Parts: sequence; structure tokens; C-alpha cells
Amino acid sequence: MSSCSNATPVATAEATIAFPRKPRALPANAQWTTERVLALYELPFNDLLFRAQQVHREHHDANAVQLSTLLSIKTGGCAEDCGYCAQSAHHDTGLKATKLMDLDEVLEAAKAAKAQGASRFCMGAAWREPKDRDMEALGRMVSGVKALGMETCITLGMLKPRQAQQLKEAGLDYYNHNLDTSPEHYNKVIGTRTYEDRLDTLATAREAGLHLCCGGILGMGETRADRASLIAQLAALDPAPESVPINQLIPVPGTPLENAEPVDPFEFVRTIAVARITMPRSVVRLSAGREQMDEALQALCFLAGANSMFYGDRLLTTSNPQAEADRLLLQRLGMAPAAA
Repeated sequence: MSSCSNATPVATAEATIAFPRKPRALPANAQWTTERVLALYELPFNDLLFRAQQVHREHHDANAVQLSTLLSIKTGGCAEDCGYCAQSAHHDTGLKATKLMDLDEVLEAAKAAKAQGASRFCMGAAWREPKDRDMEALGRMVSGVKALGMETCITLGMLKPRQAQQLKEAGLDYYNHNLDTSPEHYNKVIGTRTYEDRLDTLATAREAGLHLCCGGILGMGETRADRASLIAQLAALDPAPESVPINQLIPVPGTPLENAEPVDPFEFVRTIAVARITMPRSVVRLSAGREQMDEALQALCFLAGANSMFYGDRLLTTSNPQAEADRLLLQRLGMAPAAA
């Protein structure tokens, strides 16, 4: 697997956070160490997929796919410097910042998503963290979507305990906050928020009684060992995230990773399989980058244990396969949307 040699650190003059020299250690009782996860990666491809499919069938309906739709409720102008993100104020991508959407617009989008078969509606705001003054409006969005009979998910950056509790009281089911990559590779991609910050946010969401949606991004110059380390970190969360999105980097012009080399397709499938084996009860989602995958590759991902996908026309600021094409693909594979 080739790695991206032009992925450069993105820490800026505004970033004052000092990263720890040693990455966060896994808990002493972690079942899946980085070394054990790496051994899975190195299995023959067919053996790995066979094992993943066995685990998948033990815990899930092998022919059901959970469908989620993602809406950007506040786009651009984010204070973070994530090297992959078109919405960062640190990068000149031509994306204009917007204000928080009106409630009616959000609910109309949620109704349309439900009509197309999505069972979960995810809302994303480009913030480092929400301000307390925004929480009332966000709570109304969550409550409104919940009233439609859909599962709710939101991503807002870092959270204070009281904010997490407010979201829970509004009816939020899932909080999305990705680890993105391994602790060892992290500061080559992000300079304004530490790995510890991310883990602390996940703990805050858990303490409020929220389910976690937490995964990572492939193709940011990381090695296979980095991917194994990321999966080990996710599997070591207690409990593991209920939802694990596996993203493929979409290189955006104007970001530090605009020239990143694509991840090898079989390496992507291996990552799906490894996530399935190490987190058997989690829902593993095909997320960003799915438009760049042909149908055969998507079918391999389902075989490897993926049982969720983002569904609809857009993923935040990038395009996503059309809903009708997705329906036809699932029909051809003999698969169907999972019940909410």
C-alpha cells in the first residue's frame, strides 16, 4: 500500500496546543492491541473476508443496510485546521461560510430523507465547538427530526457536559465525533485540537447517555500500522462506538491534502473487515468517498462487514451517489434497508 508523501503538518501560527510526545496508550486490558489488529490486516485477503463475514452474520442481518442522510446545517468558517477539510477557515477552498440553517429548512430536508428510505438523519455544523446561545436552536432541530420517527445524529465539534445533556434531553440518539486517524499520525493532519480533546468529547457524550458515531479517514498519508492503531483505539472505547464510519479521503483543492494519493481499494476493504472483526456489534458505515467507489468495490465492502451507508445527494460539502442508484445497487445485491 503506497502512502501519501506530500501530507504535511498543518499546524499554524494560531495553533498554540503542544502535542504530547507519546501517543495515548491503550488501556492495559484492551483486547485488540495495535499488533493484534495489524496481524488481521496481514491475513490473506480471502481469509480476512471469510472471517469478517462469519463475525458479521453472528451479530447482524447479512443482507440489511442501515441508511443515513447527512445535512450540513452550518457550513464553512470552522476555526479548526484539519488538513482534509474544505470547511476550515485556514484553507482557501472557495467555500463560503453560512449561518445556522432555519428549523423549517432542516425539517423539510429530514422529511425528504425519510421519504427516500433513510432511517437516521445526521446534522453537521462546522464549528470547533457550539456556543451556548446556539443550543436552543439545535435542540429544536433534534426534537423536530425525532418527532418524524427518525433516529437523530449530530456533529458539532467539542462539547461541554451541559451541552451534551441538553442534546440528550432534546432526543438526540447519536453524537458523531471522529478520531480521524491514529494517535501517531494525528499531528501531521491537525494542529488545533489534540487527540485527547477528541477522546474527552467522546467521554462527555457517553456520560450524557448518547450513543457514539466515531470512525476515521483513510488516505491521509498514514501507514497500515496507523490504520491498525486507529482501529485499536476505536475498539478500546468502552463500549465500542455503536456506529463506525469509515471514510475515504476526498482530496479538496486548497487543502493541505489536495494531492494525497488514493488509498488502495483492497486496503480499504481490509479496513472494513478489520473494523467488523474487532467491533462485532457496531454498525460499520461506508461514508465519504463512496462516490469514487465502483459498484464492485462497494459490494466487497458489504461482504467485508459494512452494513450502513450515507445515502442521498451530498455529504456535507461533497457529492454522494444518487439515491436511486443506491436503491438499484442494493436491489441487485439482494439487500434491503434495515428497519429503524
